[in-house]
Amino acid sequence: MGAPVLRVRGCVLVGPEEVRDDLWVIGGRISFTPPAAGTDVLLLDGWALPGLVDAHCHIGLGPHGAVDRQEAEQQAITDRDHGTLLVRDAGQPGDTRWVDDREDLPKIIRAGRHIARTRRYIRNYAAEVEESQLVEQVRIQARRGDGWVKLVGDWIDREVGDLAPSWSRTAVAEAVAAAHEEGARVTAHCFGEESLRDLAAAGIDCVEHATGLQEDSIDTFAAQGIAIVPTLVNIGTFPSIAAPAREKFPGYHRHMLDLHERRYATVAAAHEAGVPVYVGTDAGGSLPHGLLAQEMAELARAGLSTSEVLAAATWGAREWLGRPGLVEGADADLVVYGADPREDVSVVADPKGVVLRGRVVR
Repeated sequence: MGAPVLRVRGCVLVGPEEVRDDLWVIGGRISFTPPAAGTDVLLLDGWALPGLVDAHCHIGLGPHGAVDRQEAEQQAITDRDHGTLLVRDAGQPGDTRWVDDREDLPKIIRAGRHIARTRRYIRNYAAEVEESQLVEQVRIQARRGDGWVKLVGDWIDREVGDLAPSWSRTAVAEAVAAAHEEGARVTAHCFGEESLRDLAAAGIDCVEHATGLQEDSIDTFAAQGIAIVPTLVNIGTFPSIAAPAREKFPGYHRHMLDLHERRYATVAAAHEAGVPVYVGTDAGGSLPHGLLAQEMAELARAGLSTSEVLAAATWGAREWLGRPGLVEGADADLVVYGADPREDVSVVADPKGVVLRGRVVR
């Protein structure tokens, strides 16, 4: 059975500068031309946005690694019901290609599996390699993903007793070059200061968390257009992450608390300098799904305006990821709200209707 003909009426936020009174969904796709007279139409009233984008999400990942299909399905449904219709899956070990065959589940852009230094990341998450194997593994994951590769840029080094880069600057440069040769962009998990400079020198495209940004690296990121996905909800858990290490690794403990303390100021400084910022929850692993509204609120707390937060979760994010928004002929992926999200970004926590591939799924 085909998708119904829908009319979304009220205030359709096509883009930051384009607002329409309505749009139509015909054959599952967006149209700005009404259907033929006499067509049965389902009406949705409210404020409409393009389907929200979670630019750092892990559908298929749990605290101990890959989860079964039933749990991954529930993760995807939870995100969908909160309005997230496009996910950049920033690394996970399982196979979620089956999601692509489900018309009722969000679209996923995959980064393959995390690539980490041996015993320098969460157990069962990453392909763990040494530097001599890094380029080969990057090529493997580039071919496994959907145009992204995910490195683990730093993690606690128990010999140092603190965060430390996982790779030498030379190895990172070779890895990024290899990914680019494969047609993939590169992102990296990074908490500390030092690895950010190495990643920028290598020409990386994006950094997750990026809590260690400082004035010099912020300037570099801005000049090179390197995006960040701050995952502030996750950064809020740094004190609990660091607490078990307080006695054995006091330097690491203090460092993590410092990064946590200045998290909003770091994002604000990066944003003010012109570093592109996108919304990502880091759901999966230790965090539940459905957190996008909370993450958007955190970015507002860090100083982004409501319109900037909306762009980071909709128009801007879709353009960055090469996916369409509310344009003629595109899949009708949109969320309808009962109030204006431009006036209060918290509105996105309570969708009135969710339309995915032209079908009302919530």
